[in-house]
Amino acid sequence: MMKRILLITFSIFLLSTYSHAGEDSTYSFSWLDRDKEVYVLQNRKYRKKDHFIFQIGYGKTTSGAFTTGSTIQGKIDYFFHEEYGFEFVYSQNNGEENTTAETLRGTTGTAGARPFRRITENYMGAMFLWSPFYSKVNTFNQIIYLDWIIGLGFGKLDETNNKDEVILGTDRPEVTQSHQGPMWSFGALFYLSKMMSVKVDVTAFHYQAERIFSGTSGGSVGDEIWTSHFDLSVLFGLRF
Repeated sequence: MMKRILLITFSIFLLSTYSHAGEDSTYSFSWLDRDKEVYVLQNRKYRKKDHFIFQIGYGKTTSGAFTTGSTIQGKIDYFFHEEYGFEFVYSQNNGEENTTAETLRGTTGTAGARPFRRITENYMGAMFLWSPFYSKVNTFNQIIYLDWIIGLGFGKLDETNNKDEVILGTDRPEVTQSHQGPMWSFGALFYLSKMMSVKVDVTAFHYQAERIFSGTSGGSVGDEIWTSHFDLSVLFGLRF
């Protein structure tokens, strides 16, 4: 699922038209008419430098084989340069076991099968932002302006899991744990006006957590292993 989302996002990026050339650059259509030239529109219509962007939105959690989850996110961006800025993000998440987990628990002949799952409660963090490309997409003779933004940073995540239930084989209360780790994001900021925007992005959080099962390629129960959380969200923003 995550690979499909990234593939779709990358395809949109390739289909959009971005530009770095100077204002005097032209595209030559000599094959059409040797006397005709089309000037490239280079100037950014919307600028981010010295602006705050306040964003709030909703999304879906795309990680976890045995869970279905959603996210309500709030983000504050500040750009001190047209290409560079900072972001603070807070996400309130909720989730529950999906039909795959329910099927595993109720499969005939596997009485007592208990799928291990982690459910993210919330996370927060700060990221450095890099916006190397801006794009102009012409749809139905209407130009849509957008910025491609990459974020990299560090944060804290709280989650609950059922490790005691799985290890002991009997019903046990949920275990709450906190983790710290790197996080990143990749998305497109679509401008609706000078003040309003819509951002579609993927936010990922990577952290180390206790191994519950011994691995086929080595490793023991209790070892620290890397695990990941992914959210795909749509956020409405106001720029000041």
